[in-house]
Amino acid sequence: MEFGIFSVSDVTRDPVSGDTPSEAERITGLAKIATHAEEVGFDVFAIGEHHNPPFFSSSPTTFLAYLAAQTKTLKLSTSTTLITTNDPVRIAEEYAMLQHLAGGRMDLMLGRGNTAPVYPWFGKDIRSALPLALENYNLLHRLWREDVVDHEGNFRTPLQGFTSTPRPLDDVPPFVWHGSIRTPEIAEQAAFHGDGFFSNHIFAPSAHSLRLVNFYRQRYEHYGHGKAKQAIVGLGGQAYVAKNSQDALREFRPYFNEAPVYGHGPSLEDFMHQTPLSVGSPQEIIDKTLSFRETFGDYQRQMFLVDHAGLPTDTVLKQLDLLGSEVLPVLRAELAKLRDPEVPEAPSHADLIKAKYGDEAPRQPRPNPNRGDNVTGGSPYQDSKAKAGSAFGL
Repeated sequence: MEFGIFSVSDVTRDPVSGDTPSEAERITGLAKIATHAEEVGFDVFAIGEHHNPPFFSSSPTTFLAYLAAQTKTLKLSTSTTLITTNDPVRIAEEYAMLQHLAGGRMDLMLGRGNTAPVYPWFGKDIRSALPLALENYNLLHRLWREDVVDHEGNFRTPLQGFTSTPRPLDDVPPFVWHGSIRTPEIAEQAAFHGDGFFSNHIFAPSAHSLRLVNFYRQRYEHYGHGKAKQAIVGLGGQAYVAKNSQDALREFRPYFNEAPVYGHGPSLEDFMHQTPLSVGSPQEIIDKTLSFRETFGDYQRQMFLVDHAGLPTDTVLKQLDLLGSEVLPVLRAELAKLRDPEVPEAPSHADLIKAKYGDEAPRQPRPNPNRGDNVTGGSPYQDSKAKAGSAFGL
């Protein structure tokens, strides 16, 4: 089981101090949070993609590349990469570059995005969001697996003899999760390709997420990727932890009450009862998280939202200390004891290399010096065993 934290990159007023951080403060603060997550034992950090205030993460790959240089073991991911308003060619190239810089320590989660004004900013129509997402991902899937792609669809100019560069590290595409709150078509696409499925699992009861997860698992088995229980599932969640439940509730309540998403609605206690929100002592966080396995069965990735709603950086860092020292070790031990041995872990880059090449050395694409630009037919790459310098006629 992988444990991680994710951020939506909101820049929100702190209701306790009354201060609103600058974008610069929030960006540097989140970088501290991400690197500290590795220090206390988390496996994954993920950041969302937004192109409108009050969010800052318009360029996730830039932020994650910076983190790749600051960390050694942390897997870097997204929550979410917009497969609709982004050109799949740019996604293919930017995330392949990130994969190289991170040494394979990355994957990404694709989603449609539900902020209506963003679509026309990028020349898209939200009414076409679902077919756009499906067509764009099918192209992205090919761009990472085929050296030369011809494509003609409904939502972008045709491609003829196009090669996405750089090619994926070791010629193995990054692992892809498909994230959704309510869309079975996205779960179907994840199952068709044998990709992972991530359920947001934050704002609604677990039973709501369970319907989509079960559908994805059934379709994963239908397409022959393995048994339903072996499908790759990730869950979101929210957590606020303190030494005891009284302190946790007292400290988090003003942030909950003023949160842009769920503030001014149900009480904190009602929301905790009805949704996966976990607020309490380390043992209460452990118990709530273990209940997710009772609902969903074994799964591969648990992500926690810990930095939203105006919580200051220092408070989040203290949260990570408690989670890392008192929550994660217990969860790892308890879930390992319960885990079905037939259920795989979330794939790493090394796992993907092994699945593609077995014991053979992975392909290392090198441009072919005998092939000019814009030449159609055949691969623009030569044998991976050729001397690296000869690829450029040196």
